[in-house]
Amino acid sequence: MPATEKAAGALRTIGELADEIGRPQHILRYWETRFPQLRPLTRAGNRRYYRPDDVALVRRIHHLLSDEGYTIRGVQKLLAEEKAARPKGAAKGLKQIRDSLSDALEADKA
Repeated sequence: MPATEKAAGALRTIGELADEIGRPQHILRYWETRFPQLRPLTRAGNRRYYRPDDVALVRRIHHLLSDEGYTIRGVQKLLAEEKAARPKGAAKGLKQIRDSLSDALEADKA
């Protein structure tokens, strides 16, 4: 693996992500103001670190704007509709699965 290539789950800086999608950094900062779903980690000095989910969302926003011809407002509407269409109990079900797996691991240790 080349030195500049990161693992799939690694955090990306705003510069790395901007280079990857071919947009300037200020565009990513602007998107953060327009898409509440996009919330990278911020560290000292307001440095931004994008998690894998953030990277996927940025790629999707970029694709919708650049390739599909959506406007900012159109992408906002699409993302909001998708969020509303998600089943409400999905996160709760995942928590229950996680908890039962955690319990099973604890019981296995004993």
